[in-house]
Amino acid sequence: MDVGRHARHDGAVSPAAATLTTTLNTAARNAWAISPLGDGVEQYDGLPASVLRDEPHRRLTRFDRTTPATAPRPVLLVPPLAVSARCFDLRAGQSLAAHLLEAGRATYLIDYGSIGFADRAMGFETWIDDILPTAIHAVLADHAADGVDTASGVDLVGWSLGGTLGLLTAAAHPDLPIASLTAFGTPVDYRKIPAVQPLITADRLLGSRAMVAPTALLGGVPRHLVRASYRAMAPRRELTKAMHLARNILDTEALARTIAIDDFIGEMPGYPGRAYHQIHTRLMVRNELSSGVVHLSRDREVRLDAIKAPVLFVGSETDNIANGPAVRAGADVVPGARYAAADGLSHLGLVAGPRAAQLSWTAMDDFLAEVAEDLLV
Repeated sequence: MDVGRHARHDGAVSPAAATLTTTLNTAARNAWAISPLGDGVEQYDGLPASVLRDEPHRRLTRFDRTTPATAPRPVLLVPPLAVSARCFDLRAGQSLAAHLLEAGRATYLIDYGSIGFADRAMGFETWIDDILPTAIHAVLADHAADGVDTASGVDLVGWSLGGTLGLLTAAAHPDLPIASLTAFGTPVDYRKIPAVQPLITADRLLGSRAMVAPTALLGGVPRHLVRASYRAMAPRRELTKAMHLARNILDTEALARTIAIDDFIGEMPGYPGRAYHQIHTRLMVRNELSSGVVHLSRDREVRLDAIKAPVLFVGSETDNIANGPAVRAGADVVPGARYAAADGLSHLGLVAGPRAAQLSWTAMDDFLAEVAEDLLV
């Protein structure tokens, strides 16, 4: 198109030419920003937070508030293994942590940090006997320092395997001060997840020892393989990403959402060896969560019917990693648990999607409010 022919005879630029120029400038600026040499279309450093404990795999932070919390109980956010803790604070408008703060809740986050070969012996026991109980007590101690009654305990909010860690912790230690557990996208019946069936079939053919031998040698699942696997779980997104970016080159918000997800995936750490072996053999192949009894070792089992705290499972039929039926099964296994559907959201979308505030966070809000009322009775 000849921009010059849109210029007026008096030398002034016509509105059409000005619009075209603005469009081209925006497209060029965004294209450069999302290129390998660019700085991205937005800068988000996360919510301000104070570090309470900074120990390996146990970094506990409290999101800063400008006003005192009005909710009676603090919330501890529990991320999955092999996932960046920024899943709860992805970007402005897609931050579950910010949502909780706005609701008047004191909000804390446990961060496991990087996982390497030296961490290969870390299993579920490390989290349910040490990391999470210690964090829960630390949260209550910090919350009590503000003169708040902490007798009602902590509300745990977990995503994916973070919800699994919460379930196992509550079951292994039913007297821990856990007021409630909200589990977003936490699968309980792995037979209902199509993506893991090839692994289960291969295990039946080759045996568990052969299946976990490579990860035993490597000390776990390296971060690069974790990132590749996560991308493979959403093949349509990966195959159409370039077209999506091109089609939305003028939509800075759409570009920012896409780049934020890519950055999030790029920060994923690895799985420690023992924990991955337990996930593979106990959760996927033997599907022990759905039976209500998880055998952490030959001489230790954790029974989900020991959980005393109310539990809410939130799932989505369009979750490619832990679909609705796999998550909904938790309501049949955990006594008194319930399920809330947030269909239309992806796995990450349950906690960090642009529509989470309308489809999934509201279920958590209602649940936490109901738990608060029950504790007052």
